[in-house]
Amino acid sequence: MAFPTEEANAIKDMDMEKLLKMASKHLNFYYGDFEALHDVCLEFYEKQVTALIGPSGCGKSTFLRCMNRMNDLIPNTRIEGQLLLDNADIYAPSVDVVSLRNRIGMVFQKPNPFPKTIFENIAYGLKVNGIRDKSLIKDRVEQSLVQAALWGEVKDRLNHSALGLSGGQQQRLCIARALAVEPEVLLMDEPCSALDPVATQKIEELIHELKKAFTIIIVTHNMQQAARVSSITAFFYIGKLIEVNDTDTLFTRPQLKQTEDYITGRFG
Repeated sequence: MAFPTEEANAIKDMDMEKLLKMASKHLNFYYGDFEALHDVCLEFYEKQVTALIGPSGCGKSTFLRCMNRMNDLIPNTRIEGQLLLDNADIYAPSVDVVSLRNRIGMVFQKPNPFPKTIFENIAYGLKVNGIRDKSLIKDRVEQSLVQAALWGEVKDRLNHSALGLSGGQQQRLCIARALAVEPEVLLMDEPCSALDPVATQKIEELIHELKKAFTIIIVTHNMQQAARVSSITAFFYIGKLIEVNDTDTLFTRPQLKQTEDYITGRFG
């Protein structure tokens, strides 16, 4: 991980104004004998958008999935080092993974609404968590759809199938579903890659609004998107964190030639 000295001081000053929310410390991750992540040390601050960029297969999505233990579902994987949420290791034996995923929500590359009504999609997580108060569920569904900038488009058809929504609407529905359980961190894995430019713009505008309340970490292949939505960008290559800096600096004055070569299109 590399910082230019002046920019490092600027980031430290900025970070002092924000609270550290998550951090990886010397994180290594293995698929069987293959080491997919090498000694990744990275910090994430409250109410800030961090973009993870790099070519396909560089480890950024693997890293993202480590952050809410989605990789636990893959056989023959293991992790070394620490991943901290509010300074507590999320891989500690005492951690309840279901509760953790309530605190760290995730939105996937392709919209994946359940074959249920719009209302039931949003209410699902609440009911799984034991909430039975119909009034509370109704309020939380509306609140989540408002937060996801979808309420105005679906408020009169909450009992219709979510599968009838457009791709962009389905993705915002999935964001609303993640928000319903009131997470602290929102992970987004290429959330716009399957969307058209108009839907992509709506998601990006939504990210700008959501960062007022949530810590957001987004994986994207689209460097223009990273530049538009994030305040910090981290560049991954072959499982290693190569460089991280404030987004403007990383794209205009990268410290390392490898970073410059990637963002100028010489590879990737």
